[in-house]
Amino acid sequence: MRRAALVLAGALAAQGSAAAADAALGEYLAAECASCHQSSGRQQGGIPAIIGIPPDQFVALMQAYRQGQRENRVMQTIAAGLSAEEIAALAAYYGGLRQAE
Repeated sequence: MRRAALVLAGALAAQGSAAAADAALGEYLAAECASCHQSSGRQQGGIPAIIGIPPDQFVALMQAYRQGQRENRVMQTIAAGLSAEEIAALAAYYGGLRQAE
């Protein structure tokens, strides 16, 4: 029983560090996003905010761009050039940022 608890604790710790690694990769990749969305990711002009979006929703939005279900040629091109891992990393990064109140 104790061994199972240790294995579970180790798995949870690894999951947490994987999420941190994803967010770190997302922060690195976000430099490309900043050319339109600003480094803050906040809304400006007609460009929507991308911070604070729940990661699963962010991934769904990017997949919709990849599949041509959302209209925006720039975003369709960008999404098509990202791997699933990179999209997940961006989702983790931007999902962890908060809008200024």
